[in-house]
Amino acid sequence: MRRRIFAYFIGLVIIPVWSCGHQSSTKDLQVAENRILQQEDGIVSLKLDKAACYSDLVNPSNNTADWNVVFSKPGRFKVWLSSATKDTSDLNYANSVRISLLDDQLEANPACDKIVRNSSDVHYPYFRADSYMGSINVSEPGEYNIQVISEKVIAKNTETHNTSLADDTKLMSVILTPITR
Repeated sequence: MRRRIFAYFIGLVIIPVWSCGHQSSTKDLQVAENRILQQEDGIVSLKLDKAACYSDLVNPSNNTADWNVVFSKPGRFKVWLSSATKDTSDLNYANSVRISLLDDQLEANPACDKIVRNSSDVHYPYFRADSYMGSINVSEPGEYNIQVISEKVIAKNTETHNTSLADDTKLMSVILTPITR
């Protein structure tokens, strides 16, 4: 009788412990697949199609893109917003773009600070225009969440295929480049 109770008790303890451990490892694997790693040269490239995007159909200026980024080399970084545009004189952002990492908050109206010719990221009739947004500091190596809020963040499942003025400019990525002394 005691052996039967002992076996029953062991079964009640081992099965939940094993199943909980199994669930968390699957979850950890899923999170690991969504991480963006810093490149060897220190650059972090955050492409919109790799982000978790949230669309606000009532107020598109609150559309959000999130990335989990692993920094192996901390420091200060220049933040560039990369857009595909048909008009290099005006990017047609209706509202300012907000970028945040921890306590660093950047907000700016994107302008054509740098035109990248013959970029493989865009195809005719678009040009790649990079907008300098400011700089942020990453004090320690580790995993951080970076968030962009803009009406140009469009989730894949809410994209429309009309040719309006809004299609003249598309947000493509955020690029962090290390500042060297």
